[in-house]
Amino acid sequence: MIGIGIVGCGTIAKHRHVPEFSMNSDSRIIGYFNPNKNKSEILAAQYGGKVYTTYEDMLKDKAIDAFCICSPNKYHASDSIAAMNAGKHVLVEKPMAVSMEEGDAMIETASRNNRLLMVAHDMKFEYAIKKAKEIIKSGELGKILSFRTTLAHGGPEHWATEKGINSWFFKKENASDGVLGDLGVHKAHLIAWLIDDFIVEIKAFSAVLDKRNENGNFVDTEDNSICLLRSKSGIIGTLTVSWTNYGEMDKSTVLYCTNGTIEIYCHPDAPLIVTKKSKERICHTFENQNNSGVADAFINSIKNNLSSEVSGEEALRALRVILGCIEASEKNSTVTIKC
Repeated sequence: MIGIGIVGCGTIAKHRHVPEFSMNSDSRIIGYFNPNKNKSEILAAQYGGKVYTTYEDMLKDKAIDAFCICSPNKYHASDSIAAMNAGKHVLVEKPMAVSMEEGDAMIETASRNNRLLMVAHDMKFEYAIKKAKEIIKSGELGKILSFRTTLAHGGPEHWATEKGINSWFFKKENASDGVLGDLGVHKAHLIAWLIDDFIVEIKAFSAVLDKRNENGNFVDTEDNSICLLRSKSGIIGTLTVSWTNYGEMDKSTVLYCTNGTIEIYCHPDAPLIVTKKSKERICHTFENQNNSGVADAFINSIKNNLSSEVSGEEALRALRVILGCIEASEKNSTVTIKC
């Protein structure tokens, strides 16, 4: 049985990680730490486990084998490094860090301590996306030429534990990267995995278009970004993220290939549609997915001594793309990044 410590007891812990670790027969939640102790107490009352007063006390608990880090972005690296130096495996929310230097330090710490480091990029575990990857790998649609991928909703103030414009997501000191760090890093990771290629060149526009603080001034972090990406092999595409989509959430991705197209989450009736050059149209449907697969993959890797399904290196490449998008927007210029 793998003992789990939950660090940060906000929305993502409450609605995803804690329920999923609780459902996994090979894991047991030992306890919780959150600066606001009340949040820890709520989860402990519902799922069992102890409440820690300090993170240091939690690190010393030998019953904890692995940590799930759900703290604000600026703490991801420091919390993860402290856990791995204490001999714990780490599952950390995205973005894994707020700088390349922090990400490199996390990877080095994992290697030095022989600990598993996994980043919670969940999209590659979704049924429709796994099937899309399978179709791409089969070669039936030929070569990928271009893509467009979007993730847009009404903003974190509508679903975060602390509702309203005072959410930490809107404070640059805590979130650092705004909508690109929150949503863009998901899609940067996803598109690189789907096309099996490295993004090397970026153009981008980012802005605060609508989100305002209690004084009526724009918030610190950008709420919209549109990015143009080019891969090492020459694939080009757009990555669009928004916190100002006040209609239905948009998480669509389209891959344009030499022998047809793949549409993921573009149509409400079919999460995956393949249209071939011959005009043959194949609609794929799937059973409801009630589990993201992240906790299960993490536990399975620890239990069976397997490599991480979303490694630090893999997640760091996605972070590099997002930081490149931020730089391209700030400098109003094309940015080239290393593979």
